[in-house]
Amino acid sequence: MDNHEILCKIRERMPAEMDAVLVENPVHQYYLSGFNFCDGHVVIGREKAWLFTDFRYIEAANASAAARDFEIFDKSAISFLHSTLQNAGVKNLGYEDRYMTVDALQKTRIATPGMNFLPIGDLIEGQRRFKTDAERECIRRAQAITDAAFAHILNFITPERTETEIALELEFFMRKNGAERASFDIICVSGKKSSLPHGEPENRRLEPGFLTMDFGCTYKGYCSDMTRTVATGAVDGEMRRLYDTVRRAQELALEYIDWHKSCFEADRIARDYINQNGYEGAFGHSLGHGVGLYIHENPRLSPACKPQDILENGDVVTCEPGIYLAGKYGVRIEDMVLIHDGGAEAITRSPKELIIL
Repeated sequence: MDNHEILCKIRERMPAEMDAVLVENPVHQYYLSGFNFCDGHVVIGREKAWLFTDFRYIEAANASAAARDFEIFDKSAISFLHSTLQNAGVKNLGYEDRYMTVDALQKTRIATPGMNFLPIGDLIEGQRRFKTDAERECIRRAQAITDAAFAHILNFITPERTETEIALELEFFMRKNGAERASFDIICVSGKKSSLPHGEPENRRLEPGFLTMDFGCTYKGYCSDMTRTVATGAVDGEMRRLYDTVRRAQELALEYIDWHKSCFEADRIARDYINQNGYEGAFGHSLGHGVGLYIHENPRLSPACKPQDILENGDVVTCEPGIYLAGKYGVRIEDMVLIHDGGAEAITRSPKELIIL
């Protein structure tokens, strides 16, 4: 992916006293350069950018989109980086204080005498929140693969299957259809275990009742995230009422979610509906979170949000209310939403009516 637009935005956000930024977080290195590698460094200067790697990656780096904006070296020693930046007149170097350990920073200081280090805070994370058109397209593609996986798994599920088999089949299908990997450890829990919001699949046959599957994949590094709860076997009136409550809570929140709307209010709308229908205390997590190169990032849709926390152009968020009754069962429904300056776009296409298999 061409990351020239992102580089320009990072330079605009750099404090005036900062000559360049040293990027050590591999996710941020990919975000800024468009090149996926490890054991190297990325530095963003006011006018130039440098990528320091080694023999294993140099051919691929020179053939990548990074070659447009970066001077690329096949030397990754910090001493070589130091001399390169000195020759470029860099004196005040930003560092990722939210990523670098104290030990790593101390070793870098020792290896770069004369360099003044400045913490960058949320310089990169703050920009990552606002997705470019190219980033949004990657997320749409990842979600399209995830939707296709859900359609596939409905024909795969039988009472004889295990939770582990279903989780593996979801990941295998997504990888076969263009995904790089699952975007997180897939949640697949059945019967009484469906009351565990982040339960782990087990190598046991499905327990009759609700089956909750929370899964996603990455496409060009960008994540998707969705949850669907289906039923295996008979569904009684209480189970149907619980499912319908979650579904309606999500519908109300999705009707509200839009550009410049309150993150706190989105959560409150879903939470109040669930509480008013007799399930107070059974929705124990936040309504949603941002999605991008990380599966959980800003913004958050949460009771902890402040009045100034609003949805902005470029945000990508989940909307995932749930009800969990310990020892009985649980339901969660999760969609992804892209926020534009002209509105909101729901990109999850999978059906949400209660499917009984």
